[in-house]
Amino acid sequence: MTGPAMGGDPLLSGFENPDDYGFETRAVRAGQPHDPRTGGVVTPIALSTTFAQDAVGEPKFGYEYARTGNPTRHAYEECLASLEGASHGFAFASGLAAEDALLRMLEPGDQVLLGDDAYGGTFRLISKVHGAAGIRHTAVDLTNPDAIRDSWTPETRMVWLETPTNPLLTVIDIDRVADVVHELGGTVVVDNTFATPYLQRPISLGADAVVHSATKYLGGHSDVVGGFVATSDNRIADHLGFVQNAVGAVPGPFDCYLVLRGMKTLAVRMDRHCTNASTIVEVLVEHPRVSHVLYPGLEGHPGHEIAGRQMDGFGGMVSFRLAGGREAAEKVAVSTEVFTLAESLGAVESLIEHPGVMTHASAAGSALEVPDDLIRISVGIESVEDLVADLERALATA
Repeated sequence: MTGPAMGGDPLLSGFENPDDYGFETRAVRAGQPHDPRTGGVVTPIALSTTFAQDAVGEPKFGYEYARTGNPTRHAYEECLASLEGASHGFAFASGLAAEDALLRMLEPGDQVLLGDDAYGGTFRLISKVHGAAGIRHTAVDLTNPDAIRDSWTPETRMVWLETPTNPLLTVIDIDRVADVVHELGGTVVVDNTFATPYLQRPISLGADAVVHSATKYLGGHSDVVGGFVATSDNRIADHLGFVQNAVGAVPGPFDCYLVLRGMKTLAVRMDRHCTNASTIVEVLVEHPRVSHVLYPGLEGHPGHEIAGRQMDGFGGMVSFRLAGGREAAEKVAVSTEVFTLAESLGAVESLIEHPGVMTHASAAGSALEVPDDLIRISVGIESVEDLVADLERALATA
């Protein structure tokens, strides 16, 4: 079900098929058979960098060298591919490494369309790294499929979207975008980091590939960096398998184990993230020092109806703007105690940041620049009463 044969045969447990087992069951069991030699119920961390062969060119179990394939990595790839409803899964050393592998499908002169509020790191990778190699990009309002048609050129090959977006929580209609892009002959890539496969499965909505920063909700504990691509397109899978092996930006076995462990509790964690976020949003919308709250769960959010249709919940990410401008936003960001001032997101602990200065500084001065009065919070799984009280104390300083 996962990567190419050159990486060894995936270890199947019999729990991989979404038609046979529910999400939570597959998160615990898919790709994770009991150890055939010891009966161990936890996937072993396979630390070996090389593997014995029965004869020249005949590895015992399909594994040759750990960059090419590793049993722990294959368990992780099999599990997450199953959760995304994909035929193939590929693990990378970071989310940006996963994105880079997909962007290597493009050739000099090709164009990629990306959302006009994309993650700053994605924008930097596309504009600075691949831009230097001759790849062109255009920022487009992806909430309007006609904007895709208007921006399409004979050189356009790919549309790159996040939904919900980081940090403005814009919701994109994956199904509508996929219909337009496929009609025009392009490839649709969806960054599913904010939603996770528990809340949203883009391949079922028409996406050609799904990319994750596994550092975030999938790992879920702020202790591992990783990336992932899932696809059911054999052409994309062949490309990713080649790049994964040829470039070697792969995670080590311990990192794979940490993400695999994290995914076992993804469903229960996401339920708590969502309920805590919803409670906090109710407080923020009534607060006099907050001018605007960005959250798909609000009925007044422009993408609320779409989110309700393509997601199974509204997520744990919330952004809001301060009536007092940038100075007020920075005061709030440094005044919390339960919320930690830090970059990243999606872990058990609650985090707060000022995107314009922190995660999205690389987009300053571009079409993707974010408002300087914006705060982004990643709502964790702590007692929601403590989180609300912490934010109220911090907002009193604004």
